[in-house]
Amino acid sequence: MNKLTVTIAGQEYTLVAGEDAAYMEKVAAHVDRQVEDVLQTAHVSRTDAAILAALNIADEYYKEQEAAENLRGQLKQYLEEATDMKLQISELKRQLFAAQNQGKK
Repeated sequence: MNKLTVTIAGQEYTLVAGEDAAYMEKVAAHVDRQVEDVLQTAHVSRTDAAILAALNIADEYYKEQEAAENLRGQLKQYLEEATDMKLQISELKRQLFAAQNQGKK
């Protein structure tokens, strides 16, 4: 486990996680930006800013999940179309081979 101290909204927090320090710093920086954005745009307490930032992050998360699911669906469709095309190519090759053999007789 990696241990790292980060600063979020002027407050220090010690994180302990299996991820490396660079990843934990990146995550903490994202949370810090979100909390600071809320603090700059709304006159709320740090606690309320943390809750609003958490809601913003959750919103981002669910939108990204939906986008990823849409991409998975598109990929599945493309793979199915590619499989169908391969079958059509095989059938056309078979027909061509049969026609070529017919012409030789």
